[in-house]
Amino acid sequence: MMSKDEARTDLLPPDALKGKRLGISVSDSPDLDRLGLLDTHFRMTLGELARAVVIAGGSLFYGGHLQPEGITNFLVEELHRYGRRDRPLKVCLAWTVHRLMTAKQIAEQKEFLGLFGEVFFLSPDGQRLDGPVDEPPQQSFASEEHAAALSGLRSFMTDNTDARIVIGGKREGFQGNMPGIFEEVLFSLERHQPLYLAGGFGGATLDVIRTLRPAFAEWLPALPDGAEPYQRLNDGLVRLGEVASAQKWDGYENGLNEEEGCLLAASYRPSEIAALVGKGMGRLLVKN
Repeated sequence: MMSKDEARTDLLPPDALKGKRLGISVSDSPDLDRLGLLDTHFRMTLGELARAVVIAGGSLFYGGHLQPEGITNFLVEELHRYGRRDRPLKVCLAWTVHRLMTAKQIAEQKEFLGLFGEVFFLSPDGQRLDGPVDEPPQQSFASEEHAAALSGLRSFMTDNTDARIVIGGKREGFQGNMPGIFEEVLFSLERHQPLYLAGGFGGATLDVIRTLRPAFAEWLPALPDGAEPYQRLNDGLVRLGEVASAQKWDGYENGLNEEEGCLLAASYRPSEIAALVGKGMGRLLVKN
C-alpha cells in the first residue's frame, strides 16, 4: 500500500488544475462519534481542499446557503489566505434557498464574497437564472418543492463540474427518495463523472463505497450493533449499484490507482485527502 508520506509529497505545480472545476458534496456524518472525530475535521478537510485546488488554478462549486457560520463563509475565509481574486468559489443556490432570503441578505452576502466567489441562482428545476428574483421572499415551501429544487441543484452542479468529492452524509432525516449524497453520486455515475469518495468520516459516503467497491470499506463494519438500515437507504444503494453496472462506470476512473483509491476510502486526514484529490485531478488533466 502507498505510504501516507507518498500521498502528501506529489504536489501539484501552479496552474496544474487551470480550468478544472471540483464539485463539493459534504454534510454531517452519523459515524463521527463512533470514529472519534469532530465536526471541525470536516472544515479542516475543506480548507485543505480549497488550498490544493485554488493554488493549482482550479475552481470550487458548492451547493449550500449563504448563512453566517456556514460552509460558504468558511470557504471564503480560507480563500482570503491564498490570494486568488478571480472568484474561484461558485456558490450554487437552490430555488428554495435563495427564495427564502431578502434582497438585503443576498446583497450582504454577495458583498462578502467579493472577488473570491460568485453566486449562481437556480430555478426550481435547476436552471441558472440571470440573478435573484425581484420579488418579496417566500415564507415556506412544501417538502416536495424542497426535494425537487435540491435535485435540480445537484443536476446543475454535475453538469457544470469536472469531478466531485464526497464526504460524510446523513442516513436519515433526508428529503426525497434517497439521501442527498446518494443522489449526487447517482447523477455523477449517469454522466460518467470522476468521483473522489473520501470515506474516512463514514456516513452515506462509506455506504456508497461499500456498494461500488466493497473491499475499500472493509475497515469499518457495515452496521453497528446489528441495527437495520432504512428501506429507502437500501433502495438507494441498490439503485446506485444498478446504474454503475448499466453505465459500466463506478466513478473510480478518477486518476488514482487502486492503492490510492483504497487510501482515500479510509482517510480522515485533511492533507492526505486534499493531496489525493489534487493528484487524481492533475492526472486527468494530463490525460485530457
